[in-house]
Formats: sequence, structure tokens, C-alpha cells
Amino acid sequence: QVQLVESGGGLVQPGGSLRLACAASGSISSAATDWYRQAPGKERELVARCARDGNTNYADSVKGRFTISRDNAKNTVYLQMNSLKPEDTAVYYCKATYFWGPLYWGQGTQVTVSS
Repeated sequence: QVQLVESGGGLVQPGGSLRLACAASGSISSAATDWYRQAPGKERELVARCARDGNTNYADSVKGRFTISRDNAKNTVYLQMNSLKPEDTAVYYCKATYFWGPLYWGQGTQVTVSS
């Protein structure tokens, strides 16, 4: 069992930046790691993915503004969010999927972009 704990959310003005972190209780070197978000009344959507080999993918809505990275030594995944927009407001979740099957979700962290 791996526990994921997100941090770094908060209230930020449009155009601002936040850095989210997802700390895992175990090794993430064998996991693909993702950031999802869910806005009120909407389905949860994939924002960014970092594969085990380090390849990254992003939703079109965040390309060029968000960057996913990971530090396997610290068992931590990051999401750097720049040029934030009100439509980025959501609860952000991290997910780790291990190649042999198990997947784990964090509890989420609220990001609010508002003036």
C-alpha cells in the first residue's frame, strides 16, 4: 500500500504560479505518475503524465503553462503551474500506477485562481 499526499494548493491571482507536490510513502520509480483535476460539476480530467521512463504528456489546455516532474530519490512528483487562469480552479489529485497493476490516488489539494 502506498499513500500519496498532495500539498501546495491555495488561492492565487490570475497570471500567478503555484507548485504542487505529491509525496509518496513508497518508491515511485516503478510507477507512472499523473496529475488530474476536478472542477465543481465536472468530471475528473488528466492534466499531466510522467511515465516511468520520464516521458511527459499534457492536456492541451495546460501545454506550455504546466510542467510535471519527479524526484525518484525523494519519492515526490511535482506540478509547476504558471500563467494560471480562473478555469484552472479545481481540486488537483495525483495518481501513481505501478507496472504490475496497483494504482493509488492522493486526497487532493484545492487550487483557486481568482482576483
